Amino acid sequence: MSGNVMGERFRVISFGESHGPCVGVVVDGCPAGLELAREDIQRELNRRRPGVSDLVSQRAERDEVEILSGLFRGRTTGAPICLLIRNEGADDGAYERMRSSPRPGHADFTARVKYGGFNDYRGGGRFSGRITAGFVAAGAIAKALLRLMGVEIFARAREIAGIEAGDIDLEGIEGPPKGEDPLGCLDPETSGKIAAEISKSRSEGDSVGGVIECIVLNPPIGLGEPVFDTLDGDLAKAFFAIPGVKGVEFGAGFKASRMRGSECNDPFVIKGGRVRTLGNNSGGILGGISNGMPIVCRIAIKPTPSIRKPQRTVDLDRMEEVELVAEGAHDPCIIPRAIPVVEAMAAIVLADHALRAGLIPPVIGGSGARSAGGRL
Repeated sequence: MSGNVMGERFRVISFGESHGPCVGVVVDGCPAGLELAREDIQRELNRRRPGVSDLVSQRAERDEVEILSGLFRGRTTGAPICLLIRNEGADDGAYERMRSSPRPGHADFTARVKYGGFNDYRGGGRFSGRITAGFVAAGAIAKALLRLMGVEIFARAREIAGIEAGDIDLEGIEGPPKGEDPLGCLDPETSGKIAAEISKSRSEGDSVGGVIECIVLNPPIGLGEPVFDTLDGDLAKAFFAIPGVKGVEFGAGFKASRMRGSECNDPFVIKGGRVRTLGNNSGGILGGISNGMPIVCRIAIKPTPSIRKPQRTVDLDRMEEVELVAEGAHDPCIIPRAIPVVEAMAAIVLADHALRAGLIPPVIGGSGARSAGGRL
């Protein structure tokens, strides 16, 4: 199976399946000397972990990360970093009963045809949201690198089940907004309405989707490598690697197609001695290159396809139409757990482009020969 490597300088290699022994990543290209603790990675994984409320999957997983290489005495060594998360709450029985009947909305059918039936079909295998635990672990390292430049990333549930949260005023904001919200809306009034809708959907054996808004604060100017490795292009590709993502837009997005040029253009001004734009319809990216304004993107995620309602499918062994009810532990809404995944993918791409632009050195701090200009 190819296609499991992302990035040019900060490279992430994903491995594992939903019901295999483990999932994880190998991160290659992280500079030596980055201060990093296991807790830094675990904190991000805890945000994605299932079973934390009745609004998400009840699959029993601790998601405790194991760092197998690349870290010594609290700092990265420059060697590949292997991060492993063991699968503990897998139940194969349900998937053995459904193995010949592809679940509507899942990759069961396409994966079976592409890999000749040799793929691990349990829980979706490589196509399960379970593999995103590795993305989040790698993203924690990328976030630590970006903080060296003052770059902060946060995401929120902009919309769930058609209920939209209010706008966030980014003028003067210095870091991710504070406050506890299990749904990640950053809008308490809207969060309550959404929670009621998710519970209603779950009681009906159904699911809902939504939109995640991702915001990058203080990005440097000049990230992106046109024409084929544009910043927005690489970000979109990373987001589409998240299972369930069906759309990505930046700034005004599709709304820009309904504007006039005089409305859509962001006039340049000088603020605090820096060139800025009055608006941000571009979402912080022009010509595939970051322009210094906050990068704003929105990611549309479809409803969780595993639902308790009967659905039509086919038995591929008997080649006849049958009815299927999905079994197993599933999320009535994946948005809250997908928020840290979106942040992680954005961080991985930005860290890769920052390294490509020479904005992050190959050795961070230290007193070795490299830090002394290469003289022994």
